[in-house]
Amino acid sequence: MESRVRKWLFPFFWPNVAVGVVVLVLLLLRQFSSVSQFLHVLGYALLYSNLVAIFAMVVVGALAKRFAWRKYPLALMLVFCVVVLVPLGCLMVQVMLTSFGVLPWQYFWSQYFSMMRVTIPLAAVFGLGAFVHSSLRERLQVTEQKLHEKEVAEERAKKLATEARLRSLESRIHPHFLFNTLNSISSLIAVNPARAEQIVGRLAALLRASLDNSNQPLIPLQQELAMVESYLDIERARFGAKLRGSVNVPSELQNAKVPPMSVQALVENAVKYGITPQSGGGQVSVTARAENGDVKIEVSDTGPGFDLTAVPAGHGLDNLVERLDALFGARARLNASRLDGHCVVEMVVPRV
Repeated sequence: MESRVRKWLFPFFWPNVAVGVVVLVLLLLRQFSSVSQFLHVLGYALLYSNLVAIFAMVVVGALAKRFAWRKYPLALMLVFCVVVLVPLGCLMVQVMLTSFGVLPWQYFWSQYFSMMRVTIPLAAVFGLGAFVHSSLRERLQVTEQKLHEKEVAEERAKKLATEARLRSLESRIHPHFLFNTLNSISSLIAVNPARAEQIVGRLAALLRASLDNSNQPLIPLQQELAMVESYLDIERARFGAKLRGSVNVPSELQNAKVPPMSVQALVENAVKYGITPQSGGGQVSVTARAENGDVKIEVSDTGPGFDLTAVPAGHGLDNLVERLDALFGARARLNASRLDGHCVVEMVVPRV
């Protein structure tokens, strides 16, 4: 509503400013013999200018739309308005004022040409200003539209790049996990075929879950822990009593979202580098807690520990760090430390 009112009032602003300037100049030049003459000229000029403004708003506005539709140059429309429409508008206003008795008919043409000497220069000046304003406004709108389109394109490209990055990282993780699991199964075939068959079923369930989650950047922690349990069961078939594992996650965090294969990657790293090198085996524990709007998941083992900054490129944990960065940026992280004789790797993600 406010913008519509401003749109209608704008054509009346500059004509009245022009009248005020001209009358002020005449006043400074002492062209008025009395106050009544000054008020008469001021009132007549204001009435004249506002009637011309109404004519311009109706006729010129319609012509502007037609010219814009046909894509004629705005400069040509400006010349047409000053040379043709302004004299025509002044003539119509002059006829109207004379018909209502504001001016006597004997002064019709003298008054008309007198007003034309003032009106045409003012129309040319203010028309040129309107032309410049319209051109600059049009350029600004085009620039804003191009900027908006560029921002949308950049946002879309960024999103596609992130998705491609996640797909690439996932494709590097899945074969690595599959290779380790197949090694575990192959070690059981000769010794315990029934157990090997059971592990094949575990592997099928694990792969099915992995494929089902491959198109999802985040899954419930409950689903991720089910894959962890399957993986630990497969590894227990190889290590026997040497591998002791436990998962202790509060029920209220079961629906917290984590990247698929993230906790499993931490457990796999703990088994491979923390338990396997030890002749007596060891223990792997998974715990989780909520803190300050984040979910902190800890995977600890009884191994010697490692320096997270020394993890080589392409390693499972390096891939996980990249995935966390792609998904959450600085809001997610991995930490590795030694605590009470255990190697503890902590994954922190926002609670969503």
